[in-house]
Amino acid sequence: MNVVILYLVTFLESVGTGILQRGTYFYTHERLGFGQLTNLSLALAYGAAYVAGAFASHAAATKWGERRLLTATLVALLVVHGAMAFAPGPRVLAMAFVISATLRGLKWPLFETYVSAGRTPREILSAVGKYNVSWALAMPVAVGVAGPLISSPWPFLLFALPAAINAISLALVPAFPARPVHLDHAHPERPAALELARYRDLLFSARWSLLASYGLLFLLAPLMPEIFDRIGVGIELATPAASLYDVTRVTSFVVLGRTGSSWRGRAAPLAVSALLLPLGFFGVLFAPSLLAALIGEVVLGGAAGFVYTASLSYALVVKNASVDAGGAHEGLIGLGLGLGPLAGIVGYSLSGQRLAMGSPLSYVEAMLVAVLPLVCLCMAGSLWPMPRLFRAASSA
Repeated sequence: MNVVILYLVTFLESVGTGILQRGTYFYTHERLGFGQLTNLSLALAYGAAYVAGAFASHAAATKWGERRLLTATLVALLVVHGAMAFAPGPRVLAMAFVISATLRGLKWPLFETYVSAGRTPREILSAVGKYNVSWALAMPVAVGVAGPLISSPWPFLLFALPAAINAISLALVPAFPARPVHLDHAHPERPAALELARYRDLLFSARWSLLASYGLLFLLAPLMPEIFDRIGVGIELATPAASLYDVTRVTSFVVLGRTGSSWRGRAAPLAVSALLLPLGFFGVLFAPSLLAALIGEVVLGGAAGFVYTASLSYALVVKNASVDAGGAHEGLIGLGLGLGPLAGIVGYSLSGQRLAMGSPLSYVEAMLVAVLPLVCLCMAGSLWPMPRLFRAASSA
């Protein structure tokens, strides 16, 4: 297939995803008066719906075919986004936003199999690098324009623009093959048994960190409006400032795509990333100034870029570029989309409460108590295979 069209559609759909996935929380905060708890609840529902779509993608693609399923999801997204533009009240907006999550969960594994099907492991690494840049490059653009759209006289454009993007994508989808052709399992460049076992360990580690990165990011996403409010940053500057995470992640993808031979198969970068993710998160959540928040975004974005690349690359190699590989990858992302807001809801409910004989918890202390189990669990999962990986590397 024409890879230029594939990357173009990936970019366009990512712009629409970014506008909705990140801009909606600013819209509900500014235009509908949603507070932290309401936005966190909306984000939790979004994550649960995304998981359902992602884990259904493999079975749906097997039954209907990748191109037919992609066409159907784009048509449905166009309808949903149109409904949000024409009736952006609280009930319609919330319902449509959650429905759109299921459709996105179905959609993205299809792009990932189109990008990698029929490629050798080395070629997959290069293709994933380009794919990551194409979707991630769209996110700063999307987040940066969300604020001006929300504060403009035509805030409905926040939802109408993604609908227009879906229409353009639909016109380009006929260029995709009905079913992508996969590499033969007996191909000489498929990994040998020992190498494949190492990839599985690396994938295990990367997936725990991927879960952490999306859980932490999507705990931050619905809180970003109030974080920037607290440090005195208005919405016109807040949405571009919030996009620094995405800019850093794009930069990370570019560097990783060009230096794959230096990190592929190595455990140390995954171990470092597992430690950097919570440092960046707490740097943003509790930032005393705009500069501190931006530094936290850079740390979080760089580490998240690496674990995303490693997780998707290793999954596509282990699963031979099947939709099942992308479905599990996106399912973990969706789980993170839900677990992050769930931790935020717990923190919100704990604020002002007493634990044991101590004094009432401040907002900062409550968020720490709520998010630490997620951070510790994911860090433990990510570091669990490290002794075995380091022993295997030293004996090689």
